[in-house]
Amino acid sequence: VAGVAAAEGVKLQHVKAHGALYNMAARDRALAGALARAVAALDRSLILFALANSEVVRAGRELGLSVAAEAFADRAYERDGSLVSRQKPGAVIHDASIVAARAVRLATEGVVVAIDGSILRIDADTLCVHGDTPDSGHLAAKIRAGLEAAGVLVKAVRRE
Repeated sequence: VAGVAAAEGVKLQHVKAHGALYNMAARDRALAGALARAVAALDRSLILFALANSEVVRAGRELGLSVAAEAFADRAYERDGSLVSRQKPGAVIHDASIVAARAVRLATEGVVVAIDGSILRIDADTLCVHGDTPDSGHLAAKIRAGLEAAGVLVKAVRRE
């Protein structure tokens, strides 16, 4: 990806693992460390995006990388702070009003309700909206409107 960006005259701003790698590294210290070291070796100015409260956040910060801890308003959480597998019912939340309310609560209170009803503390810098979710543009707009109505400043993540 860095090569394609360079060929097009674009500088990468951040790195985010995807899918299974993202979820595995969140819990696996060795994998998280390898991911953080790879980012550091490529370009220490890159921001490492990672699941809030995860091993990747810890590994990146230990290496002195800028880390953006992210939360998911449109995904269900397990009691342990991991994301509910997409193989389980209720893993993805589609109701825009519910997602927006969850985003506001994450931003203003730093908490989210897990799938079992427990309250999780989430220390997040950014919210992820999945582009493959049907009507994701509407969802993002609803989230932004809810955040702004709650007095939350919405801005791009920048290197610390």
